Amino acid sequence: MINIYEIDKIIMSSLSEDMPFGDITTDYIIDENSRSEAILVAKDVGIIAGIDVAKRVFELLDEKSIFDKKIKDGQWVKYGDVIAEIKGNTRALLKGERTALNLLQRLCGIATKTGNLCNNIKGMSVRIVDTRKTTPGLRVLEKYAVRVGGGYNHRFSLSDAVMIKDNHIKAAGNIKKAIAKVKEQIPHTIKVEVEAETLEQVKEALEGGADIIMLDNMGLDKMKEAVKIINGQVISEASGNVTLETIRDIADTGVDVISVGSLTHSVDAFDISMKIK
Repeated sequence: MINIYEIDKIIMSSLSEDMPFGDITTDYIIDENSRSEAILVAKDVGIIAGIDVAKRVFELLDEKSIFDKKIKDGQWVKYGDVIAEIKGNTRALLKGERTALNLLQRLCGIATKTGNLCNNIKGMSVRIVDTRKTTPGLRVLEKYAVRVGGGYNHRFSLSDAVMIKDNHIKAAGNIKKAIAKVKEQIPHTIKVEVEAETLEQVKEALEGGADIIMLDNMGLDKMKEAVKIINGQVISEASGNVTLETIRDIADTGVDVISVGSLTHSVDAFDISMKIK
């Protein structure tokens, strides 16, 4: 699970954005001592992720709130399923509704998309991983949702691992020079990944000592040839144009990893509503 302090920072920032000077509708209509019950209801089919994040929203607004989870992260739900029941201060419920739903719906959408892709390659040894194409400020949550959906995480930040991309190669002169320069500086515990667009670049990355080679936007035939060249010497990663329709064919090329930017950069929010009883 995610560190609660990270969750709290995200939630407090979201609440501050949503009501910088309070909630003038709720505060002027609802008595401050009023208490209510509410339910979170699924209006879609998919995987739940982030239920504890939603729970924490209401706890921060009302420490006496009771959030009864009916569904756990990683479980599939269908239209009409009750995800949680909440009891608490009415003002807190209303003020937290949008922040809780915004976060929960996005995380569920990511987990569901990841789960659907994973189902299409079920039984195969290849891994589906995310990218750094995340919503600013929400990376820790979005990458968590990928794991809930059955995927794996790529590097979390630019500080985690070396990834030599086309612009690095151009600036350095060539792949071998780029690898040599970075290996002079980094600890032996850090891996080096190289983005290759051609078979010649795949060979150069191998000769230069790369640990991982990303096959960037290659066609299936070229990807298969690249996997033959790599021949298990290093980890092979496919990237680009990955969809529900193409992922099985990409996996069949023999790559070890498939990275999918759309898991986080263009996901549809899962539909959930909160209803006061």
